[in-house]
Amino acid sequence: MKNNAKKIVHYIVQWLKKYIKKTQSNGFVIGISGGIDSSVTSMLVAMTKYPTFTLEMPILEKHPNFLSEQHVNFLKSRFLNVHHLKKDLSSLFISFIHTMNDHITEKKNKPLALANAKSRIRMLTLYYYANIENYLVVGTGNKVEDFGVGFFTKYGDGGVDIHPIADLTKSEIRFLAKELNIIDGIQKAEPTDGLWEDKRSDEDQLEATYEELEWAMKIAEKRKKIFMKPLKEENMIF
Repeated sequence: MKNNAKKIVHYIVQWLKKYIKKTQSNGFVIGISGGIDSSVTSMLVAMTKYPTFTLEMPILEKHPNFLSEQHVNFLKSRFLNVHHLKKDLSSLFISFIHTMNDHITEKKNKPLALANAKSRIRMLTLYYYANIENYLVVGTGNKVEDFGVGFFTKYGDGGVDIHPIADLTKSEIRFLAKELNIIDGIQKAEPTDGLWEDKRSDEDQLEATYEELEWAMKIAEKRKKIFMKPLKEENMIF
């Protein structure tokens, strides 16, 4: 897998270079969280040598995100094209809550609605800076979450211009993280979307491990191939 990891890294970086030239954009903007997906993706984007704007967007966080800070320092120590901004969006989110203060306060799905609102506020922020600089908004969704089980927020973290790691499973992203020397703490951290006050993990919400989901997706792909396989003429019914 090590040689494959090098090839995958090279392929994605070259693809990003071709894409940004094709779109005549000036650079990339990406939200980082201290998670493995955004860390690997931001590293790949930085490797293009194009201007890379990393944006940290905490919302009502009680404790500093040291992993995110460490990753930013790691990137800036290696790439001169990386620029970073930390923008606390708590006041914007609180203002939204106050504006929406109405009769639906006790509805069952309100916590989910507010969690998705956080993601959408971050999307607005990314596109604000992207529009100013004519940058591309880079997504961090992988094959399992975004394109397998649909674990993302519509018009939130799903609202981006490009998905560099869209064809990679979580296991493959972990291999890339090792290849890219991503901070050990990030590689070992439990995946979470950071949208809930109780800090629930991705796997808590999905009610399955990433290994189980990848196994299920492989089975589904095999069955799809069998179903789509052309029938031999002698087996056709006319």
